[in-house]
Amino acid sequence: MRVGIDVGGTHTDAVLMAGTTVLASVKTATTLDVTGGIVTALERLLAAPGIDHTAVDGVMIGTTHFTNALVTGRHLAPTAVIRLALPATAALPPMVDWPPRLVAALRPSIHLCHGGHEFDGRPIAPLDPGELRRVAAEIGRRGIGSVAISSVFSPVSAEMEETAAGILLDELPGLHISLSHQIGRVGLLERENATIVNACLRDLADDIVAAFTAALRAVGVTAPLYLSQNDGTLMDAEFTRRYPVRTFASGPTNSMRGAAFLADRPDCAVVDIGGTTTDVGVLAGGYPRQATGEVDIGGVRVNFRMPDVLSVGLGGGSRVTRDPELEIGPDSVGYRLTREALVFGGQVLTATDLAVAAGLADIGDPARVRHLDRDLVERGIEWMTRRVADLVDRMRVSATPLPVVLVGGGSVLIPADLPGVPSVHRPEHHAVANAIGAAIGQIGGDVDGLYTITASRTRADVLEEARAEAIDRAVAAGAAPGTVEVKEVDEVHVAYLPGNAVRVRVKAVGELALVPSGEDGRWATS
Repeated sequence: MRVGIDVGGTHTDAVLMAGTTVLASVKTATTLDVTGGIVTALERLLAAPGIDHTAVDGVMIGTTHFTNALVTGRHLAPTAVIRLALPATAALPPMVDWPPRLVAALRPSIHLCHGGHEFDGRPIAPLDPGELRRVAAEIGRRGIGSVAISSVFSPVSAEMEETAAGILLDELPGLHISLSHQIGRVGLLERENATIVNACLRDLADDIVAAFTAALRAVGVTAPLYLSQNDGTLMDAEFTRRYPVRTFASGPTNSMRGAAFLADRPDCAVVDIGGTTTDVGVLAGGYPRQATGEVDIGGVRVNFRMPDVLSVGLGGGSRVTRDPELEIGPDSVGYRLTREALVFGGQVLTATDLAVAAGLADIGDPARVRHLDRDLVERGIEWMTRRVADLVDRMRVSATPLPVVLVGGGSVLIPADLPGVPSVHRPEHHAVANAIGAAIGQIGGDVDGLYTITASRTRADVLEEARAEAIDRAVAAGAAPGTVEVKEVDEVHVAYLPGNAVRVRVKAVGELALVPSGEDGRWATS
């Protein structure tokens, strides 16, 4: 059995699953500290009759902790940034495009050092160990515990990043070090940004993993803990401590994976309507379509893997305004919905009130919204329907219309028909699709790098090398070796680089490896 939990801006959802069967589900209000809502959801979920806490084999959590930390600029650790590139790249130093508020929050110690590679692996300049030792001494004097190391074209050759990390750890053994080739894609500034984001979240990751582990113990669960990644796969607690940035946008990803599972449709558009936002994405082969370029998170441009999702401020808690004209959202009452919406005795007109007045939902007390003007209700439902249909249309990459799967607690806002959409499905358990997506998560490994094709290294050799590396990474992350399959291979010839260069992206996915451990037969990650 698995427990899946997803933390949203309004609700924290949890499900208990045995294989592909949903045994129980709960939806609770997200708390200000987030962790409290998880504990409440677990307690209510496991309080169901006949549930044996010791029979739970794994707990999978999708969390907004790390995204919230970056967006708000809170709980970010002071970070040292080392770029291996001199004498190149000095014109644009690290964090040159960061919002001032985040630069102030990180209080970074920035160092440009010699090193880096050309696209074909030739060194720009050799590493200078003495230079790196002087940097380590400065980091030690400032009491900084987390370091981001980036190097030009490190996805092609990671040698200099790894050597630099070794030198720093020799000088300062307790450092948390994030290496850019393990986090971002080709593109120095965006990859460097992603690495800095990861580094500044390392201390918070230790705290969050410890808090989640304590929460599980508090309700009597001793099963392994996993967190959702933003590509639809899982990572264990130790992996989360090292790569917290990979949890970004895991919420929409969980919803899309859960939708594919519930509707049995691996290729479709998914509309996830929660209490605060509506997220629209596209599934290809059961996994979210990935964004092809850089994305903006909290004002920072990054290029690590992220789902291609359009989000708008429209949800069950969205405020309805009529001055000067009708508009719903983006402002939302969020987790205060059950106190402030009209149907719950509050004073705020929300999207949920319109849905109840229109007969689309049976929530709260319908008598409290009978006084609403019919024209207002009809125009409000039409406004939301058009907005969602427009988002689906914008996500299409061909003229062929996409079937839509509606999930999320706020999906009751939308009628069964959407203009321009061939079919709309609202499956059973749609309100907790995000938690189901977390519970069914697998383990993945991905490769995104530049390769040079030569007479002795053919295209077939390059693709096989990338496939093998992706499979190895999935196994290293906790996948059962015999279950790993390559799900996606993408190759693009890079015309702007000299020589026969090709960018190859490979995604491999396997089942979570659980093996019996100890005399009591409990399960643990392999």
